[in-house]
Amino acid sequence: MDPMGSAAAANIPKKPKIYVSKSESDKAHVKDDYDDDAEDLWWTLPQLVLTEIFWLLPVKDILNAGLTCRRWYEIANDDYLWKRKFHRHFKTDPCIALKPGAVSWKSEYERLTFGIPFVQSQCLKGHVHQVLHVSFSHNGEMFSTCSKDGYVIIWNAGHPCTEKYSQNMKKFNWKYTQYSQFNQSDSLLLVSGVHFGSPHSTSGEIAVFTVDGNVESHLRCRVINRPYDIFGTWFSDQYLISGDLHWLAQMVSTSILWLNKANQEVDSEHVPIMNQLYKFYNRNASSVRAIMMAKCPWLDESNDPLITASTSDEILESPSDDIEMSEHSLTVQNSVGNPLSHSASLRRAFHISFDDSTPSTSTASLSLNWSLQRSNDSTIHYLDEYRREFTGDSVSDESVDEEEDEPMDASDEYDEMENSIPKYLIFSTGSKTYTPHQIGIKRIRNITFPKKLDPGPSLKERIAAKKAAEQQNQFRDPDPDWWDYEAVADRFDKVDKVIDLHGHIIGMALSPDHRYLYVNTRPWPKNYIITNPLEPPPIAQEIDIHVIDLMTLKRIGNMLRAHKAYTPSTECFFIFLDVCDDYVASGAEDMHAYLWDRYYGISLAKYKHTDVVNSVAFNPKDNEMLVTTSDDFTIKIWRSRAKAKQMNVDASNNNEAFYLKNSQDK
Repeated sequence: MDPMGSAAAANIPKKPKIYVSKSESDKAHVKDDYDDDAEDLWWTLPQLVLTEIFWLLPVKDILNAGLTCRRWYEIANDDYLWKRKFHRHFKTDPCIALKPGAVSWKSEYERLTFGIPFVQSQCLKGHVHQVLHVSFSHNGEMFSTCSKDGYVIIWNAGHPCTEKYSQNMKKFNWKYTQYSQFNQSDSLLLVSGVHFGSPHSTSGEIAVFTVDGNVESHLRCRVINRPYDIFGTWFSDQYLISGDLHWLAQMVSTSILWLNKANQEVDSEHVPIMNQLYKFYNRNASSVRAIMMAKCPWLDESNDPLITASTSDEILESPSDDIEMSEHSLTVQNSVGNPLSHSASLRRAFHISFDDSTPSTSTASLSLNWSLQRSNDSTIHYLDEYRREFTGDSVSDESVDEEEDEPMDASDEYDEMENSIPKYLIFSTGSKTYTPHQIGIKRIRNITFPKKLDPGPSLKERIAAKKAAEQQNQFRDPDPDWWDYEAVADRFDKVDKVIDLHGHIIGMALSPDHRYLYVNTRPWPKNYIITNPLEPPPIAQEIDIHVIDLMTLKRIGNMLRAHKAYTPSTECFFIFLDVCDDYVASGAEDMHAYLWDRYYGISLAKYKHTDVVNSVAFNPKDNEMLVTTSDDFTIKIWRSRAKAKQMNVDASNNNEAFYLKNSQDK
């Protein structure tokens, strides 16, 4: 009997009993009583102490301990415990709140551990050359791939992925295919490619194929596209945008964007199949490239950022970190990746002498291999307003476009120009040098497509008008001064907003709700002065990701120096990235693709290839499926551990994907 007899002792379930016995049997009974009481003492531990013990356990042990009893189950599911585990494992800022719409910190830990694409379920080898691009249909049932072998292949996205259609574009004098995009109803596929020609040729073409049949795919139309790195995009379900380039003077050109019917089988020669959309002015040998459409249902006259924004360009400078150049040489890969920009040949095409006395920053004195004096941080850093307005997966999508869940029937009655939905035309361009370093944004308003061609004056009327002009000595005006933009501005459409990213733009992608634009750039040296537009600045090997809010047209996040690219500015090619509800992914020249979480901004995983990874794409209906394409001729399908288990995919030998967050938690 305990001599203290205190009130505190009454709360202990059992007290150890002391026995005095000379027999071995009695000693054994004493030992058993001590063991039973030691187990019962776990109930005496305060909740905070027991929670702290659980916090020190590996995740697997926490889950197993939660199966022991009700009290331990409650502690094993304590949200504060999992919040600490989450921040420790993924090394996130503790100030970041739980993602809106998420059930708990435990569910988020599980999503980022078992719900991200990680297991390689297939490696497709349908192409015999470098695979440049991949894109999914809106219903998630198909994806298409483009390659330097000249083929575009449409695949079934179900497991296992199988080839559905293929088209050999070399029969149309194409050198290779470079880009593809499904229309909203998933009935047509836009394919962009490069023509055979001289090394300096910029000629390309767009072809449209049907993909809604069960047997074969049929050609619907072909449209000239120049330069080829405009790529092309869908304007609406049955209309697409292509480009053309005309030189006006030395280093001055105009980019004309054309609106084209996807079905160009017409019964009359008086029915138009294309109409001019915009005509932009280009200086310093630059041009419009990589066009895309953003649907902006939130946009109206009351909240149009173009009305309140300054007409001057917004300069989004690189961070003010000190940058030092290393003495390592740069490895140049001339034959890898997507096609070079058409402007890569402009330095050889133009022979212009500049004043040598002009002060400049010599590119010869700068190494192209940069050593950045900063921590190895591969997190996307957002402004606070981004997470405050983040509404999760389905809320934004439903409010933006309710029709996306149900594929549109092409035969239904609808506004063919989709003027009821506000839109932005987005593209990359430049003004200081020919390499793309600026984002151009144009608000699209009330587009109409003529139903009938205007025949204009007859030949007799034109001859009469010419004679009348000659009699009045009204001759043609002399050619304007194309170098003076102010003098010719009335001949061109104005770009509503230009955002300068101070680096070479090598990739762009929209979030599923079209609210955010993610941009891959390779930054220029800070405060670099460009004196010759045909000699662009050296670019970093590291790729930055910038995030622009299209509601405010301001940058709200960036991620610095996370993945690599090695080619110099004159040979730089597109590295496609993709954005889904939960994640951001991008290719890279370091033979890996990379994955980040959109909300928390953390880097999660990388995926191995044996050559440059050119493109990535998420299944829009399944964020746990990712496709990557590479110069190693392969297409790799990645699925989450949970999906791999459902599909009976063997994940025991998965050595092609790597987690980027190391922790003691298992």
